[in-house]
Amino acid sequence: MDSLTQIVLGAACGEVVLGKKIGNRAMLWGAVGGTIPDLDVLGNFMMTDMQALAFHRGISHSIFFAVTTPFLFGYLVDKLYQSGLYQNKFYKGLVFLSTLLFTAFAAFILNLATKVIGGDYNYILIGISAGLGIWSMVRLAKTYLTKELPPINATRKDWTWLFFWSIFTHPLLDAFTAYGTQLFAPFSDYRVAFNTISVADPIYTVPFLTCLIAASFYKRDKGMRRYLNGLGIILSSAYLLFTVFNKQRIDKVFKQSLQAENIDFQRFRTGPSIFNNILWQGVAETKAGYYYGSYSLLDKQPKVYQFYKTPKNHDLVDVYKEDTDIQILQWFSDGYYTVTPMNGDTLQIGDLRYGTTKERPAQPEDYVFKFTIVPDGQGGVNAFETRDFEDRSGVFSDLWNRVKGK
Repeated sequence: MDSLTQIVLGAACGEVVLGKKIGNRAMLWGAVGGTIPDLDVLGNFMMTDMQALAFHRGISHSIFFAVTTPFLFGYLVDKLYQSGLYQNKFYKGLVFLSTLLFTAFAAFILNLATKVIGGDYNYILIGISAGLGIWSMVRLAKTYLTKELPPINATRKDWTWLFFWSIFTHPLLDAFTAYGTQLFAPFSDYRVAFNTISVADPIYTVPFLTCLIAASFYKRDKGMRRYLNGLGIILSSAYLLFTVFNKQRIDKVFKQSLQAENIDFQRFRTGPSIFNNILWQGVAETKAGYYYGSYSLLDKQPKVYQFYKTPKNHDLVDVYKEDTDIQILQWFSDGYYTVTPMNGDTLQIGDLRYGTTKERPAQPEDYVFKFTIVPDGQGGVNAFETRDFEDRSGVFSDLWNRVKGK
């Protein structure tokens, strides 16, 4: 899931474990724990695109990591509070700055979502975000920066449990997305991907975040604080459970639609489109190629109205089958990929698990996840992710229209 969602989940876990003892600092450290697995993205600065693709959601998202590292993090945080360093003005300033940056990041993501979906920023929302951000920072300055903090009533065991739950729940939630998570690393590179929820889904995140923020305004010994945090966990978990049952229904619709079209498929998979669990896209593999289509829960009939075919063209990269970059892409896409000739001897690999941005026979620019393959002249290739930086508001407008059904 997206970083904001993982921060919210980690903060809620921190509140469950230590909220009654240390108040909002339990949420803060839970948020830190929920962020730790995603720090593997720092590898992007030291690796090639394909190496980073294989590394992300690897060891840091494994059960092994979640079971072993909380002992270290618990020890370090316990030492921090035993030393009294948390009262130091420089340390407080760093925490305050980090909180400010996170608040600005959260507001940016929220407002960016309105632009992506609606094509423009919502200036009322920008004003509300700015006002809440300024108010939060002023309140934090008064209650944190200028006051001596009370001693922490938490043991090393408490901190270890906090980091365990905030880290452990991170890869578990990620496993429900299409991207997949190497839960069993370093012993296996198998990617667990239940593919029931989008990597960013406001219906999961927003109620959860709202309950968490509301809970933070109550003192640590108040029952309403635990009630609101628990409500957020229940609502998000219930929605996640809904996506699991929803996928069962969607799979049935796609299977029946494929059979109705007499498509002799070997296997198929479905997944929700971005930001929702209403519009789903599916891809079926045959001997010669792939058939893909979409279905919205709001469609008048429970069927895929039209399937589009695209060739495999796997033979175009078979000559590079020993190349590490090609092997990574084949593994990452779980074999659901199509190869498109581009200019000269350049190729493009489109990852079909994420579908296309338009309902039509696929064009090279339509694939949500695509990679450029350039021969290196020595029998191998250089592969990198193709990133489109142009305005995508039209794409999301088309997506929204399709969500509404036909």
